[in-house]
Amino acid sequence: MDYNTQNKKIEAVTEKTLVIGIDVGSETHFARAFDHRGIEYSKKPFKFSNDEAGFAELKTWILEHMKVHDKDKVMPGMEPTGHYWFNLGKFLQDNDMKPVLVNPHHVKKSKELDDNTQNKNDRKDPKVIAGLVREGRYMIPYLPDGVYADLRTASNMRFQVQSELTRILNRISRWFSIYFPEYKTVYGNLDAASGMLVLKKAPLPEDILALGVDGINKIWRDAKMRAVGKKRAQTLVDAAEHSIGSKEGAISARMEMRMLIEDYESRKARLQEIMILVEELVAKIPMAEKLMEIKGVGLKTVSGFLAEVGDISRFKNPKELQKLAGLALVENSSGKHKGETTISRRGRKRLRYLLFEVAMSLVAKNYEFAELHHYYTTRKQNPLKKMQSLMVVAEKLIRVFYVILTKGVDYDPKKMTEDIKRPQGSSQAA
Repeated sequence: MDYNTQNKKIEAVTEKTLVIGIDVGSETHFARAFDHRGIEYSKKPFKFSNDEAGFAELKTWILEHMKVHDKDKVMPGMEPTGHYWFNLGKFLQDNDMKPVLVNPHHVKKSKELDDNTQNKNDRKDPKVIAGLVREGRYMIPYLPDGVYADLRTASNMRFQVQSELTRILNRISRWFSIYFPEYKTVYGNLDAASGMLVLKKAPLPEDILALGVDGINKIWRDAKMRAVGKKRAQTLVDAAEHSIGSKEGAISARMEMRMLIEDYESRKARLQEIMILVEELVAKIPMAEKLMEIKGVGLKTVSGFLAEVGDISRFKNPKELQKLAGLALVENSSGKHKGETTISRRGRKRLRYLLFEVAMSLVAKNYEFAELHHYYTTRKQNPLKKMQSLMVVAEKLIRVFYVILTKGVDYDPKKMTEDIKRPQGSSQAA
């Protein structure tokens, strides 16, 4: 069954379908059972716990209703409330009761249809959810398994650790602004390895002055660091000598910098460990290595893309991927007013952000994509703004990735440049 249209989704709910609305909670869930017309079978909400026993009770309850009311299919619907639905969704899927998800925004807006109140309770929400399922206002969740499940988890860990690193660097930057603002004139990158080595032993300007040029140089020599020597050490000493940084709270300031460096190094080590795992997982996915043959596309891009998309074979065409990323074009028009065409931004935010980042990398490093970007922004008819062009480049990359992964072909730079003369698809609509 093709579930891409609302009509198809409605058709999937037949006379033989038992529709279950489930209100998901952190520890307790509530369910109600309905037929395809909205007639309720359950006399009261079925309460079950978020554990193995509770899931078993739910299964028994569903099977009893199916037997009593002569149903051969069940369609459980729920809101994707945080992460609390994951285990229940996987349990239902493993027991041939594939769940569907309804938009929490739709649930909130539909609450008042029955009683004209905004009340939220355990009896009302399951009914609203079941009603949305019957109307075809649901989506089919994708629960990755195998290597794709591992890759998504590893990718999430990478993003989390990277965010932690960014926060730590921001705190380090703040520390320098207070105690040693001149350090930033010596090191453009606050996490420079040679600078970190010195800061471990001499974080404050007076500590650096106490070490002197020879002391700093000895730290680098003991660590066998290259490309740094007495000249760089002298620059650091000069900056310390003329520092306007605060000299109050020196004892606590030293402790804070030590802890920040320890936190930074631990997160850095974790990130390296995660990337080793990511590389191993990507190597197991067919044709993934071909994506990295495109200049400007690296392991982080490929792993992030596959983690968000999962098994590429579940998509019939690149447009479905474009919609998943929230890059589908939408027009805001009414009557004689013709609004501006924009992207929907309804999709996986992380995937959209990743594609935008790699689009910027491609137009800077990849000749074919740079030419395509130049053409879109300078053509005589309907020239695009730079941001619009980057979105079109991202859409083009989706199509390139899709063809490579599904057909196993190599990246063809010549075919890429053909679009400069014959732009197709979304580039024309833009």
